[in-house]
Amino acid sequence: MTQILIIDDEKPTLQMLKLYLEVCGYDVLTAEDETQGLALFRTQNPPIVLTDIKMPGKDGFAVLRQIKALAPATQVIVITGHGDRDLARQAFDLDACAFFNKPLDTDALEREIKRIESGMGEPSG
Repeated sequence: MTQILIIDDEKPTLQMLKLYLEVCGYDVLTAEDETQGLALFRTQNPPIVLTDIKMPGKDGFAVLRQIKALAPATQVIVITGHGDRDLARQAFDLDACAFFNKPLDTDALEREIKRIESGMGEPSG
């Protein structure tokens, strides 16, 4: 079962994504800020991370940079309620694998996660 970490300061989004991805068969970890998210990442090392951009403290781009520095093979999906072409370009320049605007199209998100999994080989665990 693939483990996914979601980092988002909006509790309703966090809870909705957690429930949806668990129903899809994923092991989901959640964090409400970058500090908690990076601590979970360091201890659990999930292969897929979803991070919001606009959060108190460090933004999602800082989180993306730190995750890629710690584990370059980790696939990071950036999500935001403030999306535009420049933010998407910045996310991809930092090696994000996908960029989604809120409200999320959960079917498209699931397809993207399955695409990532297909490139990872057999899930471990």
